[in-house]
Amino acid sequence: MASEFIYDKEYNNIAYSKYEINHNEYENCIFNHCDFTEATFTGATFVDCTFNHCNFKESKIGHVGLRGIQFNDCNFTGVNFAMTDQKIYEFHFTNCLLDYSMFYKLKLKRMQFTNCSMVSVDFMESDLTEALFDNCNLRLAVFSDTNLTKTDFYTSQNFSIHPVKNKIKKAIFSNENVKGLLEHFEVIIK
Repeated sequence: MASEFIYDKEYNNIAYSKYEINHNEYENCIFNHCDFTEATFTGATFVDCTFNHCNFKESKIGHVGLRGIQFNDCNFTGVNFAMTDQKIYEFHFTNCLLDYSMFYKLKLKRMQFTNCSMVSVDFMESDLTEALFDNCNLRLAVFSDTNLTKTDFYTSQNFSIHPVKNKIKKAIFSNENVKGLLEHFEVIIK
């Protein structure tokens, strides 16, 4: 299948086949209620696109360019983002299900996660400098050798971050959620 350049198009209620979007480039497109379950995105590029209510569960997204992307109310359960193209890299999540997803060794500076479920997400060795976790459930999320400098966890909950095994300088926490930093020291907070 030859690659295509698609500009300024809206897609509604489409179930994509496994290899249908490989190597295509989409710019300024909107995807509404589309199903990408188990789809393969190899070599695809998305620029200034918005995805609303889409299902990406178990999708393969190797070497995908994501530039200026907004994901709203999408399901990314079990998706591995580790092989995404990191040149001119920017995408944000609002009201998304990201449980069991992997962001291993990615540069995610200034990423925004808003109202997301992020149970057991892997952020090992990632750079989350100045990222925002706004009202996110981070239960069992893995932070190890992660750069969390100036990262905002103020409204998030259920995280467990080891302050010695991560860079947390100037990270933002609330009085209520700071216990997620101290549990590794087995202290008692009353």
